This record gives sequence, structure tokens and C-alpha cells, in this order.
Amino acid sequence: MLIRIKKASDIDSRELTDKAVYESRREFLRSAGALALAGAAGVGGLLASAPVTAGAKLSDYKKGAYGAGLEPTSYKDITNYNNFYEFSTDKEEPALLARDFNPRPWTLTVEGEVEKTGTFALEDFIKPHALEERIYRFRCVEAWSMVVPWIGIPLRDVIKRLQPTSKAKYVEMRTLYDPKRMPGQRRSLLPWPYLEGLRLDEAMHPLTLLAVGLYGEELPNQNGAPLRLVVPWKYGFKNIKSIVSLRFVEQEPKNTWQVINGREYGFYANVNPQVDHPRWSQARERRIGEFLKRDTLMFNGYADEVAGLYAGMDLKKFY
Repeated sequence: MLIRIKKASDIDSRELTDKAVYESRREFLRSAGALALAGAAGVGGLLASAPVTAGAKLSDYKKGAYGAGLEPTSYKDITNYNNFYEFSTDKEEPALLARDFNPRPWTLTVEGEVEKTGTFALEDFIKPHALEERIYRFRCVEAWSMVVPWIGIPLRDVIKRLQPTSKAKYVEMRTLYDPKRMPGQRRSLLPWPYLEGLRLDEAMHPLTLLAVGLYGEELPNQNGAPLRLVVPWKYGFKNIKSIVSLRFVEQEPKNTWQVINGREYGFYANVNPQVDHPRWSQARERRIGEFLKRDTLMFNGYADEVAGLYAGMDLKKFY
């Protein structure tokens, strides 16, 4: 049962890759300088020496049914190559700039066409469900990709408990807006706060995850702590980070990138190698940690599970 609070505010994944901890800010900056000098070597090789912040260990999570045969990207690379414009447009800087961000306590506001509205403690969303590790492909619109061992709960389990009304057709999500703690929000690059949305059937799909951790630990700040969306068949910008609000609505909401550049970024953002970004091809991708490119898979390799959601739709029009 959700508790309302007053408004205020078949190997353990941890055995896959050893992790280092930060030694000091100066050591990090030295590593960052080395990365810049080695620019032509490819991002996977560049990040090998970058230090990493160790997160709190997660326990009581089970191994999920997804990810057989996938080799996870290293923890170092996952946590040092991030799109998180709330901190920086540079991909290496969020690991440094988000280091002192404190994601506790955390609350979520639930609004709109749903029976259970209000502001709730994050723990009330998580504790009723068993955490599960799912190893998913992650594909960014800039044609790089990763394989991430996420830990979280299916979004549909939360939605069922919130009891959407018959008018709820979409769910809009919002990232925290706090320029004091998120320095990237002090710039007018994007209309803050960051907004994303899913059709309700997409949000209810078994693959859609609310992630609270990766590699056996709580989510690092630069990866969207303490709560982020993971929709593995969509491009990375749909996977909104540091979520503070769920709003259930009848009409399709506009997402942030759609608002500022609708020609390049649509509402659906399904991974589709047959539909190029206006400025580059989406047919190939470079997985972080690898030198050669590989073919991009339709729906990022999850076509068998999700293609039925879009039966009869023109996927070039609804991109």
C-alpha cells in the first residue's frame, strides 16, 4: 500500500567487473586530462583509467530473465560516459559534477488521471516489490551503445497500484529542477525541467523498468539517481533520469527534445536502423569498449517483445 506523506520534500553482477574508487578530485582531473589528449582512440579505450565512485551495495535482488548472452559494459565506462545535461553537456563531466549531489530524501508527485494522487516517499514505491537485475542493451541516438545490468522494478507494477482512470492514455515524467545542485540547469540550453512521456501501454510493458541501481549498487548520481526510467527499445533520451513526478494524462505530452527540435526528435524514439537521424545514419552503432561498429537492431533487439505495440503504424512518421 502506498503511504501518503506530507509535501516537503546465475553470477552475481558484482563479480563481473572490479571497480575502483575515487582517490581525490585532483586525481579525477588528471584522468580527465588524459582522456582529452587521447581523443582519437575511441571512447571505450579512453575511459579505462577514469576513477569511479563506489555506490551503496544493494541486496535482496534477484536475477532477471533478460540479458542471456549479453556481455555487460564495464562499470567504469557506464559511470563515466553519460548524457545528463542537468549537470553538463560533456559526457565525462557529470561523473565529477554530480559527485556531491545527495538524492536522499526523495519524493515523487503523482497527478492527473489516476486514483491515488499525492506526494509519496520513494521507498513506498520500491519496498512492496522485489528488485530484479535485468541486463539490457542501451542505444543512444548519437550512435553509441552499452549493455547495462540495471536493477529495478517494472513500472507497470507501480502503475497498477496507482490505479489509472479510463481517461489515462499517457504518462508524463519530470526530472528534478534544482539549479543549485544541478549546474547544467543554470544554462538555457533546454527548457527545464526535463520532460518525457510514454503511451500507457508502453509504460505497462513488462520490459519497462524503473531503475534504482546497476552492477549491484545504488544508481550513481551521474546515471540518474535515485530513480530513472529504462525503456530498452527506445533511444537513450527517452530514459529520463532523477524522476520526481508522474502525471497521467489523456493527450500525448510533448517531451523536451521534441519541443526544441521536433524535426530530429519525435515522441516515440524507437530504435530503428531504417530511419536516419537528419544528421547521421542510425544503421550502425559503436558499443562502448569496442573498436568496430556493429549493425543496429530493430527496436534495439527487442522486436519480438514490442513490435506489436506499433502494429499498423508508419514508423517513419511516428519516429
